[in-house]
Amino acid sequence: MNTEQFRRATAGLETDHEICLMEVCGTHTMAIASSGIRSILPDQVKLLSGPGCPVCVTPPSDIDAILNLSMCRNVILATYGDMVRVPGSLPGDNLARRRALGAQVQVVYSPVDAVEVAKQNPGREVVFLGVGFETTAPGTAAAALTAKESGVSNFTVFSMLKTVEPALRALMAMEDFRVQGFLCPGHVATIIGEKGFAFLPDEFSMPAVIAGFEAEDILSAIWRLLWQIINHDCKLENEYIRAVSPQGNLLAQKMMDNFFERETADWRGLGSIPASGLKFREEFSDLDAENRFADILGEEARKESGAFSVHSACRCGDVITGRISATECPLFGKRCVPEDPVGPCMVSSEGACAAAYKYMDYDMFDKNG
Repeated sequence: MNTEQFRRATAGLETDHEICLMEVCGTHTMAIASSGIRSILPDQVKLLSGPGCPVCVTPPSDIDAILNLSMCRNVILATYGDMVRVPGSLPGDNLARRRALGAQVQVVYSPVDAVEVAKQNPGREVVFLGVGFETTAPGTAAAALTAKESGVSNFTVFSMLKTVEPALRALMAMEDFRVQGFLCPGHVATIIGEKGFAFLPDEFSMPAVIAGFEAEDILSAIWRLLWQIINHDCKLENEYIRAVSPQGNLLAQKMMDNFFERETADWRGLGSIPASGLKFREEFSDLDAENRFADILGEEARKESGAFSVHSACRCGDVITGRISATECPLFGKRCVPEDPVGPCMVSSEGACAAAYKYMDYDMFDKNG
């Protein structure tokens, strides 16, 4: 569906009520901002950003623990680039700053690259910072398998991996939840399949459409959601059929199941959610950095660090749960800018604040406030 087709299809939208839709993917957030999709929506329709940015949902306790670990002289941290500039409890304190102070931090493009770093530095402990959802979990499992098969004993993973379904359930349980339909994440759906989102209409009577990432994909998905809502025909639709199958990627699912089991995990903005995190199974506990560095990364150590005393004015948690828009945060574009971010939503390439700032989409977000 192109822009003109969407305009014609929604010209006679018959509702006087506000309709709030939520995209649950950071890539969707950036695509919506870059293509200006909100500017052509009917006045009654608002798009909200959800907890779909892996870096954004990582709690400050984990960031503080990582910063502490980075200062261990024998440790090399291997990480995706977004994590380097995410601040901890203290504004301005991030891995980039710690690297300037002497910490060994290497940016890698995949978890397997981190295994290579470990091979090249046999005298050091290499810890890969595993962030992401079901999309990146199989790759992390593949890196663990590679390390095992290669006999690399100085490689571990600090797993901050999370799963989408428990987060959506927690989101819908909020008292101020105001979403009437979900744009489901295409990347995650390629792994878990259509079936991974069937609970939305089946259990919650929540309209849901799995969407691709081109502007035409997103417009088509929005129209399908509006049609469902207006006609009271709640169901799950797959707009992204060129990449998403009903059952998903069975090999990737098997890799995750072989290496990981569910655990309670903390989410920025959503708190502690049972069975939402992925940790290594007991037989792979030697690959778990939380075991090897329990005094720094262990759950009790993170609680004792006082890591939850975050910058009080940052509203990142409210942005990624749809409570407010990016520009409603009092720090947006003032104290918090990409060059000096206060919260992860302004850091990540998938963050709602970064998207709004990069594309100067102020009118778009004001409308959604």
